[in-house]
Amino acid sequence: MTGAIPAASPSRWSAGAWGRIPALRAVHGLASLLHAAFIFFACFAFSDTSPYDVIAIPTILLWLALGIRLHRGAVPLVFLLLTYLGAIVVALLPYLNEPLSVTWTVQLVYLVVTCIFFAMLYADETAERIEVALKAYTASCVLSAVLGVVGYLQLLGIEDLFYRYGRASGTFQDPNVFGSFLTLGALYLMHGLLSGTTRWPSLSLASLLVVMAGIFLSFSRGSWGGTVMAVAVMVGALYTSSRSRALRRRIVIIGLAAAGLGAVALAGLLSISSVAETFQTRAAVTQDYDEGETGRFGNQIRGMGMLLEDPLGMGPLRWRQIFNLEPHNSYIGSFANGGWLAGAAFIALVAATCFVGFRLMARPSPYRAHAQIVFPALLMFFLQAMQIDVEKWRHVYMMLGMVWALEAARLRWDRRPASPASGARPEHSRMRDCGPNGRGPMIAAARGRSGAGAGERSGEGAGTRVRP
Repeated sequence: MTGAIPAASPSRWSAGAWGRIPALRAVHGLASLLHAAFIFFACFAFSDTSPYDVIAIPTILLWLALGIRLHRGAVPLVFLLLTYLGAIVVALLPYLNEPLSVTWTVQLVYLVVTCIFFAMLYADETAERIEVALKAYTASCVLSAVLGVVGYLQLLGIEDLFYRYGRASGTFQDPNVFGSFLTLGALYLMHGLLSGTTRWPSLSLASLLVVMAGIFLSFSRGSWGGTVMAVAVMVGALYTSSRSRALRRRIVIIGLAAAGLGAVALAGLLSISSVAETFQTRAAVTQDYDEGETGRFGNQIRGMGMLLEDPLGMGPLRWRQIFNLEPHNSYIGSFANGGWLAGAAFIALVAATCFVGFRLMARPSPYRAHAQIVFPALLMFFLQAMQIDVEKWRHVYMMLGMVWALEAARLRWDRRPASPASGARPEHSRMRDCGPNGRGPMIAAARGRSGAGAGERSGEGAGTRVRP
């Protein structure tokens, strides 16, 4: 008698293998993926709406559902942002029938929401989350820079693709925004090379050269000067905060080598006639549109006189209707868009962030290395705000949220209970200078400790919330 054919065994998924996957872990993995994509898509700014904006809502809502919260250290940021925003909304009320003013204000509300979200997200598990964000941002910079260089050299044979006004623009509408966007990526790569914490030095160096080429070919005077200033601040902070003579020598040697390599690369680029001609034109202190009574500076002088007589300002986006040109100064623009209160709040926000940023770079903490990367880039935008309008740039709000999240994390770490034996916090006694990953030759902490404070891992400290 022939035996019965055994039935095929069901697949492990049919048998219920899905049930062995913790649902919350899967949701958190999705949230982390959305976070990285959210940051990466910041480079796509061909239009007013980009993939960055499309992915923003699900990312923010999912992380809020997972339990991120606002810590006390970031409350000043929220207060100043809401004051600034509230003043602009009040100034908008007489012009609700003007679609451009309403749209501009709605976009500003959205950007403020993203800034507060970043301040909440990065205040917990700070080192890990900011490291992911900086990696995604740097990858975004490299992609945009490659496309900008390819577009400038017209290798694709498609006119005006990644190339505008005779300048590289990458994935942006404006070469000025493109050049400034790349600065944070350049700082991240440079910090890893100088501190010796990068895992792939050759890849980091190649990426840095591409990003710096993109900054140069943007022919943006603000980007050039801002990048030089940001690099100087970062290198100075890294050098002065290091207690290692070997690391200081490394910083000096690599810095000199980089300067020499940059000079050679600059000479090579300027040997190209079209590049040299554009450089000579853009390197001038002022351009034609800056000068004259109806130029940028003339409009600013006339506009400031008008603003002194109008406490509520001109209303959102109405400066351009009066002068047929943007103010090209975010400080003046804040007074014009929202009146005296908005202008004062914007200046106070910049001053408070600078105080917090310099303190983060100066005081030993597990967050100092990341502050040395993020804050110099943000400081560059604060200085650029004197000659361009940065209040609608998405990445500025991301960096602003990062700096205040670092401050909130540092305050919680600083309030940790002292060691009973020595009266000092254990991290203070063992810590040197953290690298961007919280490891490497710049830290002498216990093995296995990351750049985040131990309290972040264990859930200790006021207001700390661990990953669900």
